[in-house]
Amino acid sequence: MPNRLVDSLSPYLAQHADNPVNWFPWGEEAFAKAGKEDKPIFLSIGYAACHWCHVMEHESFTNDRIAAILNDHFVSIKVDREERPDVDAVYMEAVQAMTGSGGWPMSVFLTPDRKPFYGGTYFPPQRRGPMPGFEELLLAVHDAWKNRRADAEQQARSLTAVLQADNVAATAGTAGLSDLKSLVDSAAESLARSFDSVWGGFGGAPKFPRPSDFGLLLRHWHRTGSRRSLEMVTTSLNHMADGGIYDHVGGGFHRYSTDRQWLVPHFEKMLYDNAQLARAYVETWQVTAEDRYRRVAEETLGYVLRDMRHPDGGFFSSEDADSEGEEGLFYTWTPDELVAVLGREQGDTFAQAYGITEQGNFEGRSIAHLHRPLAATAEELGRDLAEVVQELEENRTRLLATREKRIRPLRDEKVLVGWNGLMIDTLAFAGASLQREQYMEAAIAAAEYVERLLRDGEGRLLHCRRDRRASHPAYLEDHAALACGLVSLYEATFDERWIDRAIVEADCLVAEFFDSDRGGFFSTSHRHEALIARKRDLLDNAIPSGSSLAATALLKLGSLCGRGDYLAAAEETIEATAAVMQRAPQAASHMLIALDFLLGPSPEIVLLEGAGSQPSLVQACGVHRRFLGNRVLAYRCLSEPPDYRSDNLEDLFRGKTLQNGEAQMFVCRGGVCREPIAGQHAIDQAVFDMAHRKSLILSAPGAAR
Repeated sequence: MPNRLVDSLSPYLAQHADNPVNWFPWGEEAFAKAGKEDKPIFLSIGYAACHWCHVMEHESFTNDRIAAILNDHFVSIKVDREERPDVDAVYMEAVQAMTGSGGWPMSVFLTPDRKPFYGGTYFPPQRRGPMPGFEELLLAVHDAWKNRRADAEQQARSLTAVLQADNVAATAGTAGLSDLKSLVDSAAESLARSFDSVWGGFGGAPKFPRPSDFGLLLRHWHRTGSRRSLEMVTTSLNHMADGGIYDHVGGGFHRYSTDRQWLVPHFEKMLYDNAQLARAYVETWQVTAEDRYRRVAEETLGYVLRDMRHPDGGFFSSEDADSEGEEGLFYTWTPDELVAVLGREQGDTFAQAYGITEQGNFEGRSIAHLHRPLAATAEELGRDLAEVVQELEENRTRLLATREKRIRPLRDEKVLVGWNGLMIDTLAFAGASLQREQYMEAAIAAAEYVERLLRDGEGRLLHCRRDRRASHPAYLEDHAALACGLVSLYEATFDERWIDRAIVEADCLVAEFFDSDRGGFFSTSHRHEALIARKRDLLDNAIPSGSSLAATALLKLGSLCGRGDYLAAAEETIEATAAVMQRAPQAASHMLIALDFLLGPSPEIVLLEGAGSQPSLVQACGVHRRFLGNRVLAYRCLSEPPDYRSDNLEDLFRGKTLQNGEAQMFVCRGGVCREPIAGQHAIDQAVFDMAHRKSLILSAPGAAR
């Protein structure tokens, strides 16, 4: 008989419905049972695309003997970390405090009142070297609960006190804005010290892509002209795109590389990685004009639109690493498979170009990667480079069609608002930058999906949806990431309705999540379940911290809409993270991006024209095509009756008119504007100057208009 997880919204929980373990979802039924029967809680947290979560399920949770121990001596709770990021954050901090590290699957033992007293991550079923076996661990914890209860309860009280202490606040100090001006430079220096100058990225294996670091370095380059900062970005993105972490057949990035060279990935694909990395490649294309960055961005977004899109417009969460029970089987190749699809000659050429060998580089099969420049392959074959490139492109399409006939990895079809916000942001930004209408249409469809299907009966935002069910009040990252995406959607389409929707999310952030005593934002509001600790979300993980996303959204909306309250909340949030930015800048890269915006110059660019349509001015002047990392952008065509005008933008446009019918550009800072720039040619030159750090963007504005 299936257990209580059978009807779960989360596919990760539903995967465990047929385990012999008597799983409960997180909730009062489980807590009441633990209290009534005086049993500790075993809390297992993971997610659908987690390879080692599947391993532990197969090894331990389908093991009848281990299941019997769990059922007899514990109340077992299964949590999807993506569905309940609040629960995950609290107990991850507990595990890190106990062990010095963390990860998934996460295994935590709690008292019946939910206080942690022991924990770890993956455990094999039986002892493996120094790692205890899960069966022996369960018996030891049971013995401790029965015979050394006082020790377990004291440990639980101590850990709970740590969780409730808010250590970030204790070290934040009272740094003001004037004290933070050197932090972006210091962060760039810190990244340079850990930079792998041979293969790119930061640190050794395993190596994770870190899009916020790339965004920070591009802005540092733009501020200072530092070639070193730009080289760290381009070196990293080049090697990532050449390596096995990138899917050369289908596009998109896997989660991380197990080695320094970006060759062997953990094969799961996450929506948030591909959203953030696609934006990093577009921004780097804006800076360098090198086509390779545009191509990787477009292939990545092509993968997302092809394989991760809900028919109604939202985006799914992830794809598993495993198919047919084997990690990476879906993505790897043998030379014989290439020949069967492409024929001998073209199959051999593809194998030579992408490192497909008889020996393989992963479990006897090969991960496609560009292990040397294609020019070297063409020279060795005595062929024209352009001809080889064209052939390989056509054959990647043929191999993709063949791969689609394989058994696909499991797809987690939860639609999460925060991750969709990241993808809306990237699609809108990429659509405007690359002039790809289909990206902007996809961003609009996703935003409308959220608005239509992820609100409760009172119009309040919800966190996730699957199988026609939506649940859980939205968390900080949901409101903040969605607000950022909606601002980018306005700047791409100039449909002012998106500004009004972004304002709704920003008002909620300030009213329900902001910590007015210490600055920064809590990850939960008063509408959420009260856990043993209410945490502020100040540190970046795989996605930017909720506080940094909130600060970014508030800075942009504050600039566009003249909202001093938003700007003040953003500044307090940045100041509250000062200690982290000083001591561990790589844990706060996105907050440093917000700091760079706050420090400025961050121009408010207002474009007006009297005839024609948006492309005649906006696209022609290159304001979307060029890298202007910290600008906000507004546009109106005054000759056309508006479909809609937002009251929230009236202060920005007030007093700005055409002169002699010519297009106008106003460059403002803090609501104070320079003299308008008139005419297409002058506007084009001004945008060029701003992108190339010329005097216009760096000088003080003129008189207010």
